[in-house]
Formats: sequence, C-alpha cells, structure tokens
Amino acid sequence: MTSVLILLGAVLCSLSVSSEVVPQADFNLQEMAGKWYTVGYATNAQWFVSRKATMKMGTAMLKPTAEGDLDIASSRLNSDGTCRRKNKLAKKTSIPGKFSYFCQRWGSLNDITVVDVKYDEYAVIHTLKTKGDDVYSAVKLYGRSPDLSAEVLAKFKRVSSASGILPDNIVLLPKNGKFPSLRNLLKQSNTSTTSNPF
Repeated sequence: MTSVLILLGAVLCSLSVSSEVVPQADFNLQEMAGKWYTVGYATNAQWFVSRKATMKMGTAMLKPTAEGDLDIASSRLNSDGTCRRKNKLAKKTSIPGKFSYFCQRWGSLNDITVVDVKYDEYAVIHTLKTKGDDVYSAVKLYGRSPDLSAEVLAKFKRVSSASGILPDNIVLLPKNGKFPSLRNLLKQSNTSTTSNPF
C-alpha cells in the first residue's frame, strides 16, 4: 500500500510540475529543424552532479517528421575523447511544443516542453523525467552557434531556477577542457553594468 501511495504521489507531482511548464506561443515545429549546439544543461539529478565537471558541449540534429514528431540525434565528446551518440523520437502531444518519449535504456518517461525559442538563435527546453518514484527536471539550452548572448544565458538561468534546480547545477558546457560556471560567465559579460541579470 505504501508503494502505491508513493507512486501516486510521484505521478501527481509529475503532472503538477508538467502543467506549470508552458510551451512557446505559436510554436512552429518546422523551424526547429537543423543543427543545434548543446550550450547549457541544468538538473539536480545525481548523475549530472557527479559528472558535470567533465561534460562538454555537444550537438543535436533536430528533424520534424511528417507525423508531427521530433527526431533528435545528439552527440557529445566523452572525457576519454570518444564520441557518445543518442537518438530518440519525441512523440507529439495534443499541445504544440510539448513532446514525450520513453527511454528504454533507463526506464524513464520524458515529457519535453520547448519553453522559449528564437528559431535562428536559441531554444530553452524543459524535460520532466520520471523513473519509478524519482521525478526531476532537466533544462537544456540549445544554440544555433556555440556562443549566445548574456540575455539568452539569463533566460536559461531563470527557467532552470524556476524548475527548482540549484544554482551550482546550472552550467554552460565548455568547448574546451575548462569548466566555466554560468554565474561567472554572466558576470564577465556584464562587467560594464551593475545590474544583475538574474
């Protein structure tokens, strides 16, 4: 009985968080097509907390299907120099800008929402991951180029923070061996102003 209540609580929590994440107005699936750089990643998941210092920027190829789904092929460099590739088909839902897929490898249900997008510049994508009793948010920042403006980085920070992700777990993925924190990069890009982008 206890496990049923825990599972019910996780499902209700998942629905509650998912309903609060609103997709981009007038979402255009076709405009998402093409190459994106995975510029930032944010989540409180333990796997990320233990690996974030070694993760690097990757790329993703997004391809809308005729059925309205989104085919996502991503790749990134591992710390040992090898390349890691993943493919997933995110199925459309009744709400434009929201997709869902089940990850066989990890046994997790993933609800994806395109929260904020300027199709020729950036996309902020929220994913609610549910695996058994474990429910957590992940936020990705995609860019058409590896370098994005301080304003876009601030949007990524706001969406991540609103999802309950701790500041230390909101990071930009480096193009090299260095590991800059989002907070430091935003400070460096705003040295001429005293305003706080957060």
